[in-house]
Amino acid sequence: MKTIVVGCGRWGAGLAEALGQRGHAVTVVDRDALAFDRLGPWFRGETVVGSGTSREVLLQAGVERADGLAAVTASDETNVVIARAAGRLFRVPRVVARLYDPRKAEVYRRLGLPTVAPVGWGIHRIVEALAYSELHPAASLGSGEVEILESEVPPLLVGRTVNELTVLGEIHVTALTREGRTSLPGLGTVFRPGDVVHVAALSASVERLKALLGLR
Repeated sequence: MKTIVVGCGRWGAGLAEALGQRGHAVTVVDRDALAFDRLGPWFRGETVVGSGTSREVLLQAGVERADGLAAVTASDETNVVIARAAGRLFRVPRVVARLYDPRKAEVYRRLGLPTVAPVGWGIHRIVEALAYSELHPAASLGSGEVEILESEVPPLLVGRTVNELTVLGEIHVTALTREGRTSLPGLGTVFRPGDVVHVAALSASVERLKALLGLR
């Protein structure tokens, strides 16, 4: 995966390291060339000097080919501008903006922009938000009898309907996220490439869900 990290402070450098260890091709962008000194000798990615709010700089960083982008500069407003441009203008599939003021996070989430705030979050959580995960838990209900799970719709299900991922009493599609917007799908809703499906499943039926998703 090709990932762009905008901002090479402590978080940006740590994030670049974590992504690199996962095999990502990482490009780090910062206005200050000296900031790249935080990248240790292990770093094998690329660096671009300039503002992440600049279209030309993002193009130089390879945003048109990027699978993910994390905006982690010291400015909330700058991070939001960069992340929205990456997602809306360049169609980067996975975009995350770091916010220092957690009170703003919910506002931006409602606009379809994934954000992370320092409280309760760490670099590894941003990595998980950027990296592809076939099926991961979002919540557990009751005493663990029911799980809420999320997955990017696999090629196997593209063109098929929600009804084909439904098992009455065991597996139910609760929501669908498409192009940054989350909705409640009907049984006849057709899956498209890039959709993220949110599923409620009995813990005992998780393996069956994996089979329906073609994950085993």
